[in-house]
Amino acid sequence: MTKTNLRIEVLGTSLSIAVDENSDEYLNRLLECYQLAVEETQNSTGLKDPLKVAILTGFLAYDKYLNVCDRHAAEQELIIHEEQETEEITRHLIECMNEILENGA
Repeated sequence: MTKTNLRIEVLGTSLSIAVDENSDEYLNRLLECYQLAVEETQNSTGLKDPLKVAILTGFLAYDKYLNVCDRHAAEQELIIHEEQETEEITRHLIECMNEILENGA
């Protein structure tokens, strides 16, 4: 996979990184979201120290990520439970139909 260079300018620091993602649109969206998150962190906390803002922004972003993962896992568990319940009901109906057919025939 080819590497794409991404220039990041945030919190008074500028750097370029090589990434595997080829979509400029995705990379620009990612950077824009991070810059907005940094601004939100600065506005909500009043922090000015770039390192503290970057650390807290990363921490808060990962908190959101874990919440989404936990919610997704809970939804998957519910789906699995519902599928098992459906399977039990189906098995019971088949047993009942077999019994009716055996006794009625």
